[in-house]
Amino acid sequence: MAKLHSKKKGKAGSKKPLMHVAPSWLEYSPEEVEEIIVKLAKQGHSATDIGRILRDQYGIGQVRLVCKKKISQILAENNIKIDYPDDLLALIKKAVRMLKHIQKNKSDKSNIIKLSHVESKIKRLVKYYIKIGKLPYNWKYSRDRAVLIVK
Repeated sequence: MAKLHSKKKGKAGSKKPLMHVAPSWLEYSPEEVEEIIVKLAKQGHSATDIGRILRDQYGIGQVRLVCKKKISQILAENNIKIDYPDDLLALIKKAVRMLKHIQKNKSDKSNIIKLSHVESKIKRLVKYYIKIGKLPYNWKYSRDRAVLIVK
């Protein structure tokens, strides 16, 4: 797949194996996995971090195969609210880092252009999340708000 704002091609990555059942060697029950997810969320981890911790420390490759639900669904059932989706938050953090860099290096033209690319990705993603209802209808991206979100 091609990149959006450059003429380069994307990276070819490996795909997850198609599995429809949890591995037989897994020693955790679905209830135990849900308890671990809730415990990690209360410690302040995001959904992506929880998935990474489960994979690396507990040996649970895909929560969906074990619990038949996604991590975000488990968090929603246990009334743990996620303010912003992980991909949107990562893009906002990237934009804030670029803004800080531009404040120090005012003549960095390429970074100014790339910042506009990142901000356009943020705006498209916000439009999508407003459409599906994950963000409020009147939510707008601004650089000032981005700095406050990251803090």
